[in-house]
Amino acid sequence: MKHISVLVPEGDSSLSNLEATYKMFTMANDSLKRAGKPPLFSIHLVGMHKKAKLSNGLFSITPNTTISDIQQTDLIIIPAIHGDYKKVIRDNIPFIRWIKKQYDNGAEIASLCIGAFLLASTGLLNGKDCATHWLAASEFREMFPEVNLIDDKIITDENGLYTSGGAYSSLNLNLYLIEKFAGREMAVLSSKIFEIDINRDSQSPFIIFKGQKSHDDEEILKIQEHIEQNFQHKITVDDLSEKIAVSRRTFERRFKKATSNTVVEYLQRVKIEAAKKELERGRKTVNEVMYEVGYSDPKGFREVFKKITHMTPSEYLNKYSKIMLT
Repeated sequence: MKHISVLVPEGDSSLSNLEATYKMFTMANDSLKRAGKPPLFSIHLVGMHKKAKLSNGLFSITPNTTISDIQQTDLIIIPAIHGDYKKVIRDNIPFIRWIKKQYDNGAEIASLCIGAFLLASTGLLNGKDCATHWLAASEFREMFPEVNLIDDKIITDENGLYTSGGAYSSLNLNLYLIEKFAGREMAVLSSKIFEIDINRDSQSPFIIFKGQKSHDDEEILKIQEHIEQNFQHKITVDDLSEKIAVSRRTFERRFKKATSNTVVEYLQRVKIEAAKKELERGRKTVNEVMYEVGYSDPKGFREVFKKITHMTPSEYLNKYSKIMLT
């Protein structure tokens, strides 16, 4: 039987993560029992102590065991945490030490959404891929520059370390783990019971691009504003570098350092974000939107759109314009 430790960190942790994770693995056990098979998972809510904690200031969560009681576990699941990330990490140092010790002893570790901050603080993610909520991406990169943050992924899996993207995409990671440990049939059953899209692997369609502006390079900020105000027109890297009177090479280096995007990537993302908003309104055709955001080649527009959102413009229009219009 696989021993699963679902952590209940100090501070404000995600009740939905805790409840859904506990229910999904418990349901898998129940389904196995109904099929005349033994359960696969021993599931525990693990705290530093057994005192009840508040989630969102409203709901009480009571761990049923503590880290001092568990000498060895097979899988640790870290829920999303909220508030001041640096303070949360300080308040959970005993958890961080315990997670690293358990990993060294053979346990696997999964972080849900912004629980990635706790996992990254162990140092185990250094040099590895990681997913977290896109809203926390800039702060995560600032705090953990040695981790390879993948903005658009729902799930990463590397050396027994699993991470998931934002909010309810944690359900997809739970499904992924159930499939890994209990098989595809159980994962499909779980997806049907909880009505989760089992094949979803990207959070790109949900990313709202606001521009990476939490930096101190004033000249690059002005360039970002210029791009956002003039993206419909032809803009070249040479033109932009001339605006701040530096060489193209120096400009590209500074822009990438400040925004984590190349100039071309940033321009593409601004254009595609504008296209997404127009498609969501559902009042224009794909071609009309394409021309409006400064593209003239349908194939090129489609390729860039799909690269960023993992959907074609037509798929995006059909899916999200209906939501906006209902």
